[in-house]
Amino acid sequence: MAGADLPRRLAAEALGTGLLVATVVGSGIMADGLTDDRALALLANTLPTGAILVVLIVALGPVSGAHLNPAVTLVFALRGDLRAGTAAGYGAAQVAGGIAGSLLAHAMFALPVLQVGTTVRSGSGQWLAEAVAAFGLVFVILAGLRHRAEAVAWLVGLYITAAYWFTASTAFANPAVAVARGLSDTFAGIRPADVPAFVAAECAGAVAALWLAGWLLAPAASRSAAARGAPGGH
Repeated sequence: MAGADLPRRLAAEALGTGLLVATVVGSGIMADGLTDDRALALLANTLPTGAILVVLIVALGPVSGAHLNPAVTLVFALRGDLRAGTAAGYGAAQVAGGIAGSLLAHAMFALPVLQVGTTVRSGSGQWLAEAVAAFGLVFVILAGLRHRAEAVAWLVGLYITAAYWFTASTAFANPAVAVARGLSDTFAGIRPADVPAFVAAECAGAVAALWLAGWLLAPAASRSAAARGAPGGH
């Protein structure tokens, strides 16, 4: 875990999540203003998001770990890598930073700063998509840390770039981003009433990834010991 003191770690999480959301919302506004082609607009929203994730994780990872996501923080708390109080602080900083990033994006494009999302994103397909998006994100992080930690920033950026397109929800995969996008009536927005189900699905997917990674990525010696102790083991 990063070695900075807690105030600096919280500031890094707020700053990073704010810049992430400003990128998501701002690139969506820009894309929506430049083209009527929805597929092209989504592509223009996707690429900056994947790129900024690589940048933020490389820049802020040494300070706070660059979670930038309460679901990721939840997983590291459940792993015992973060104390409960620190994890709660991370989550609060991420949500606050994300909201600030959404407001900043509106201000940069001379839109009303305070908005409420009206885009309906609801239904079982959307919820399943968010669970899958968060599951994949957390699994990629844990697998990357296990096998090639220096590649995690690229793995995350590339995964989210792909997940924008293979999930029905366009892969929010982040409770802080979902909350912040609920305060934006733009291309990237979501109706606030739909946010709680997104957050629940994201957290469920993240915890499922933690469970699977704990088994699948366990060192060979640990798997062998578990097999010997299990019924039918040799």
